[in-house]
Amino acid sequence: MSARLPRTVWMLSLANGWLFVGNSLLITVSALIGFDLADDKRIATLPLALQFLAIMCTTIPASLFMGRFGRKPGFLLAGVIGLCGAALALTAILTRRFEVYCAATIAFGIVAAFGNYYRFTAAEVVPADVRPRAISAVMLGGVVAAFIGPNLANLGSGLLAAHALAGPFLILMLVYVLSMATIALTDLPPRAVKTAVGESGRTLATIAAQPVFIIAVICQMFGYGMMNLVMTSTPLAMQAKEFGLGATAVVIQWHVVAMFAPSFVTGHLIKRFGIVSVLATGVVLGVATVAINYNGTSFPHFLVALALLGVSWNFLFVGGTSLVTECHRPEERARTQALNDFLVFSMVSVTALSAGTLHFVFGWRIVNLGVLPLLFVTAVAVCWLALRQHVTQLEQARATSDTSHATQEP
Repeated sequence: MSARLPRTVWMLSLANGWLFVGNSLLITVSALIGFDLADDKRIATLPLALQFLAIMCTTIPASLFMGRFGRKPGFLLAGVIGLCGAALALTAILTRRFEVYCAATIAFGIVAAFGNYYRFTAAEVVPADVRPRAISAVMLGGVVAAFIGPNLANLGSGLLAAHALAGPFLILMLVYVLSMATIALTDLPPRAVKTAVGESGRTLATIAAQPVFIIAVICQMFGYGMMNLVMTSTPLAMQAKEFGLGATAVVIQWHVVAMFAPSFVTGHLIKRFGIVSVLATGVVLGVATVAINYNGTSFPHFLVALALLGVSWNFLFVGGTSLVTECHRPEERARTQALNDFLVFSMVSVTALSAGTLHFVFGWRIVNLGVLPLLFVTAVAVCWLALRQHVTQLEQARATSDTSHATQEP
């Protein structure tokens, strides 16, 4: 029977749930607010783009801050920044200041950058053999967010009758307060492991040159990039086929559910079948997504393809994160995780900013074909990992055999 995960992991899962509730609420209203406030409607999505850029730029400082001062102070600081961002957003809507709303979305990006370390924090409070399960458990918070976030945005729209788009940010303030309360009640590692004088671990270049680290980053980075390109383009493709907003919302909602629901079993699958099998399945599901999207544009095509895309992302992201935890010593944790997430969310930012343009210029089918190179590189990385594991097993078997022969000699 599998060991039970500690309370800390489930508290982190709840905190991650609050994070994604806030994110899904913002995704629901941000483009609408940008379009309402911007004089030039061509920059209506600039606030969302700035949010992604803020995630990318804050990833390294967030990890280094928590490496120095501890996880809890970092997550609580993010909550305070989130409250300030929500207040700025309220001010922007009430005073109709587009630039102020852009500043608010930068604050929301900073919150997300800190929150992305919930999964690594869970891996730090459990034994090595339980880490994949702990990471999966933290990702489960997104399942609830898929249903709650958009509904909270709708509920909040009625709080301020004269300013429907301002109300959701009153709800968002409450979400950030609940998130801070959850973190305050959670027992987290106080700070990075202290090292002996003169011992600071390997250089970042040495860590990054490890094959396992390279494979881990490729699986997360290209898996996330592939998902982001297709997911972001889907509403545009459905609009072109004259599907209504309701149909698009259903597809996106079930896509988000598929992103996080597999976390119930992903950790167990990694332990049962191995990391290579889970990552390879993620690649296969990504290819299946492209095949379905390329061959049809009916509602079932969009729904099934986006569901498979969500599962593909989950297997590649959780599997890649699990690999990263094997790449560093305790004293190297902060900078290794910082580099990993910087690379991953750089790809997320690029794909978020380019998806609309690629779809407009090349069309839906070409966008899908365009992610095949990302899946090919990921497949090569998974094969590389499988080969390394096979060689390691052969070397271990040979060493065991040599030891056995040595002990039998007179």
